[in-house]
Amino acid sequence: MPYTFQIETSASQDRLEKLISERLKPGADKELIDSRIWDLFGETWAVMFTDLAGFSRNVEKFGIIHFLQTIYESQRVLVPVIDRYDGILLKMEGDSMLVIFRSVAKAIECSVEMQRTLKNYNAGKDEEEQILLCVGLGYGRMLRIGDQDVFGPQVNAAGKLGEDTAKAHEILVTGAVADAAHKLPGIKFEKIDKVPPGAESALNLIYTL
Repeated sequence: MPYTFQIETSASQDRLEKLISERLKPGADKELIDSRIWDLFGETWAVMFTDLAGFSRNVEKFGIIHFLQTIYESQRVLVPVIDRYDGILLKMEGDSMLVIFRSVAKAIECSVEMQRTLKNYNAGKDEEEQILLCVGLGYGRMLRIGDQDVFGPQVNAAGKLGEDTAKAHEILVTGAVADAAHKLPGIKFEKIDKVPPGAESALNLIYTL
């Protein structure tokens, strides 16, 4: 199985690199090449970016071992939740996770469950041992390159919301997520002023922690 994964990922990357190289040639038909790239790699996903609130401050105060402990614990506690909601964890960078979901509903449900799981985890722990989560969600057509990465305006917007805008316990979403979720029972959103590039609007998911 690991060998299959490596072949599929490298094959996708290799194909993309060849098309990009063609695109860079003088006189290249960029519109045609772009169409081929989207045909090959274009998929519709809900995308989640997570970040840990106050993480950098705690690393400076408590040191690198505490950094590694927090990363380990966040994975141990949250990855099983992601699995239960059929999320695919594409990568972790420091204290951030990139996860994709076929279903907007499952992305939202997973985000709420992650926050509630951490509330239970944090109960009774000292402040420096607590894990405080920020979440950003986007939804739309994007380029998925194997099981390594995704690219697109909604990816960028979700990253900004999760890593730069959201505070502890917040789940911020793009307007595309809110539009796709408007028929889900019990889901409410509140618009926020800070709209990231790649999104027409941004909202805060209202939920009970």
